[in-house]
Amino acid sequence: MGGPEDGKFALGLRIYGWWLTVSGWLTLLAFGLAGAALTAYYLLDGPFDIEVSDYIDSKLALILTAAATVAAVVECVIMLKVGRSLRRSVPRRAAVWSRWLVWLEAISLALSFMLSGFSTTALLSFVEIIALIIFSTALDPALIAERRGKRAHDQAVDLDAAAHGMLGRDLSGKGFMRVDFFNVFWMFFTCSILGLLLEIVWHVTVVDPGVYQDRAGLLVGPFSPIYGFGAVLVSLALNRLYNKNPVITFVVAGLVGGGFEWATAVFMRTSFGITAWNYSSYTLFGLCPDPVAGLTGGDTSTFFLAMWGVLGLVWVKLILPVILRGINAIPWRLRYGATAVFAALMIADGLLTLGSLDCWFERTSGVQPSTPIEWFFAEYCGDDFMANRFQSMTIDTSDSTRSDTAARAVSATA
Repeated sequence: MGGPEDGKFALGLRIYGWWLTVSGWLTLLAFGLAGAALTAYYLLDGPFDIEVSDYIDSKLALILTAAATVAAVVECVIMLKVGRSLRRSVPRRAAVWSRWLVWLEAISLALSFMLSGFSTTALLSFVEIIALIIFSTALDPALIAERRGKRAHDQAVDLDAAAHGMLGRDLSGKGFMRVDFFNVFWMFFTCSILGLLLEIVWHVTVVDPGVYQDRAGLLVGPFSPIYGFGAVLVSLALNRLYNKNPVITFVVAGLVGGGFEWATAVFMRTSFGITAWNYSSYTLFGLCPDPVAGLTGGDTSTFFLAMWGVLGLVWVKLILPVILRGINAIPWRLRYGATAVFAALMIADGLLTLGSLDCWFERTSGVQPSTPIEWFFAEYCGDDFMANRFQSMTIDTSDSTRSDTAARAVSATA
């Protein structure tokens, strides 16, 4: 799939643009009609007594539902933007808007997990996100130009950058590193491994001296994806602040890293009832309860905000240049193929992990396996296996905001 820098897109892309346009308008119309119907119902004092609590059993679930609705509406607007750009054959706008659509899809997918867990719809959303990433890359005029003959030039630029110690860096001077899928993916991959090693060392030396605990975060392989995603987010946040006052770097890294840690904890708890860490008992120098831990329900703490800040400083000043040199040492003849293969493997690992966690949650909720996928995970990723693989995690289904599993469990016992 591709599109020209000038002239019209292929017919298939323009048809896809029309499909996005029609889908976006129909979905917005459905939201509008639903909103109008509810408004009219309450204004006319409808005869049926509808309680939100009959369908949504917690304030957090209500907030998540509202956020999912807003995200869906904004997503429809972006779909219209992408569709319009495709119909008018404007590649750069189509690429930019499709990247925004990727972020909206990812947010909607996370909210869907928190409200209803792993489902066929979630799997389709994963496929759509991957397709949109490929789509936006294929439409990017810069990448189209590269495929038309710029690769040799880029290789020469990289060789010159390596000679001056600037490999993987942003040569324009606007930021520290060159932000592209290649750099971002391999940073995620590398830091997922380094983060796992850091977690294991921290546990065996500080948390429970002398006791080894597997801190893996994915079903297969030595990965802790929270550190991979955390490193990417901190790097992107600090990319244009790398030469600023260290205090600014410390604060931004602390807020971004700590915020991501908190968001991850909320996602795991609401989606699967899982708690992997809790800092509720932390204090400030033993004098008073930690206010950040109290505010976030123990999902992060002042200490770990500071730790993220320190890691951000060390990361930008010392580690990131080394990581970038290592990443960009991958030979040109291998980097595209290797990146595609390893990215596919990581996505598959992520899907398997989410599926296994979802089935673990449902079994704990009293729902017996009823589909081939559920039987597969029950056979090969049973409760004992999951408890041993994810040794830092505990599961309490009452912490989840999901409504699907509870309903299925009730119907199964009826």
